[in-house]
Amino acid sequence: MSEDQLDKDGSLRPAGKRQLAGVSTTSTSSYEAKRLAPEPKDDDSPGGSVTRFLPEVVSEMGKVVWPTARQMVTYTLVVFAFLIVLTALVSGVDFLAGLGVEAVLTP
Repeated sequence: MSEDQLDKDGSLRPAGKRQLAGVSTTSTSSYEAKRLAPEPKDDDSPGGSVTRFLPEVVSEMGKVVWPTARQMVTYTLVVFAFLIVLTALVSGVDFLAGLGVEAVLTP
């Protein structure tokens, strides 16, 4: 929780669209406090520490929604069909371009 979400008495104050009527959410002192406050530094390295990397990877892998075997077969067939169509299209354009160049260069 950030410091700017606390009132002077330490209680939480609404942030965002739900604000108390008549309560100002910004003041000159809050701007000065934010401007004068140094930025917190958790770690010197820009990407974080190496020791936190693996636990974060495990955490993120738990959030992944893995496809079922049937979905993978479907996706694979769709990719192969697309590759066949695209290969036929490129081959056809290449063949026609070759015929055109040959027609122009031969007298």
